[in-house]
Amino acid sequence: MAAAPDFTRESLALLLGQGPVCGIDEAGRGPWAGPVVAAAVILDSCNIPPGLNDSKLLSPARRAELYDALAACATIGVGVADVNRIDSVNILQATLWAMAEALAQLPEPPGLALIDGNRAPKLSCTVQTVVGGDACCLSIAAASIIAKVTRDRIMVALDLEYPSYGFASHKGYGTEFHAAALREHGVTPHHRRSFAPVAGRLAR
Repeated sequence: MAAAPDFTRESLALLLGQGPVCGIDEAGRGPWAGPVVAAAVILDSCNIPPGLNDSKLLSPARRAELYDALAACATIGVGVADVNRIDSVNILQATLWAMAEALAQLPEPPGLALIDGNRAPKLSCTVQTVVGGDACCLSIAAASIIAKVTRDRIMVALDLEYPSYGFASHKGYGTEFHAAALREHGVTPHHRRSFAPVAGRLAR
């Protein structure tokens, strides 16, 4: 069993006077539809909800529980890059923009941002990228939960507007059902036209 994420990086930074420390992660780089969402989370070292982990390893119900727990005790910023931004600047740049926006939404600027992955936006604070950070760093794990739940809720809302596409179940990812819905019903305003499966549908 893989080790659970811990607070080692944050504790060291706080000891060195580099705080506050925020974790940043995103959700939704791969889907064909919907926004990419990033979250920045500053945990209270004295009140960290138990069970934080990579959002991909948690059930939807457990993610929702932890989302509520974090909302009650952590400092949170969220950035949402819509499909127009994704199609205009590409998914990587839209993701980096969403990360910077999430940090900008924090009520206090962090001294250090721990960012999941190996790419980071230009920020006004010190930045440290952490590959696989959502599985080893509690602040990033917390951000992964906030980003995932926020984006999933956006997609569930879109499902009410476009019930034929199954957004509530696949969240915009490229499932067989989603592909069949595109073939049958065409492209919605919430599809990423720069993504090949959607572009291919538009070209027909």
